[in-house]
Amino acid sequence: MSTPNSPGSDVEYTTLPAIPNLLAQYGKAAVGAVPVVGGSRSADSMPAKGVEVQGVTVDVANLAAYTRVCGLRLGDALPLTYPFTLAFPLSMQLMLDPDYPVPAMGSVHLTNEIESHRPLRVGDELTIRARAENLREHPAGLLLDIVTEIRTGDDPDPAWVQRSGLLSKRRTSLTPPKDAPRPPKPEPPTAAEIGDPTIVKSVTEAQIAEYAAVSGDRNPIHVSKVGAKAFGFPNVIAHGMWTAATLLGVVEGSIPERARYSVEFGKPVVLPAKLGVYARRDEATGSGG
Repeated sequence: MSTPNSPGSDVEYTTLPAIPNLLAQYGKAAVGAVPVVGGSRSADSMPAKGVEVQGVTVDVANLAAYTRVCGLRLGDALPLTYPFTLAFPLSMQLMLDPDYPVPAMGSVHLTNEIESHRPLRVGDELTIRARAENLREHPAGLLLDIVTEIRTGDDPDPAWVQRSGLLSKRRTSLTPPKDAPRPPKPEPPTAAEIGDPTIVKSVTEAQIAEYAAVSGDRNPIHVSKVGAKAFGFPNVIAHGMWTAATLLGVVEGSIPERARYSVEFGKPVVLPAKLGVYARRDEATGSGG
């Protein structure tokens, strides 16, 4: 499998007049998921294309609604995860490109890493860029990264960088044979080993519907029982980035201005649910993280 584009420098960016409408994009993604006779996406290469939007400013009312539904503080500095909602329509724009190697509908958000180099603030004029790279095989399908960078003013260096790992499920050369025995699942830690949770949070369908409205991410798996069941879930599931944001609320006062936040989405949060959140200081790193 070839991965012809190198990170960043060789990408040709198209400047969009504004952030695309996410709801309209979902309609196009649904149409793009329907097989077309004589048409197919090339799943062995990655286009050296990117998209950007300039002069983006934060809607304070939307920010306030986001912090409320995620249990975060409302202030001048944007929460570490909030720019994801600004940038996600650009990721969708990439996935809707016919040269993109896999369809947008059905892709699974597997990992997410955010690097904050300096705070983004209400009133900043933002330039948001997104590109896709690093197409590779995974035992469960094809995995690629969508990289988002946000700059402020005329500063050439990004203030905020995100790398989202998206998985398109299919058989690859790394997929075990159908008759291969499944590896044993590791035993979950016991209550005695991990102690009591720092906090227990309840999450309901109403909360996630509110997050869907605030973020614009109305993927059927989050807002429709029928849509969720079509993708194999027993009920609607929480957005992974809602969970990632809500977890930060437990340690929000301890997050430095320069930070890296990495998340792996292991199991879906099927609604309604109770989440046990465990926050521990890692003294072994020497940084108190």
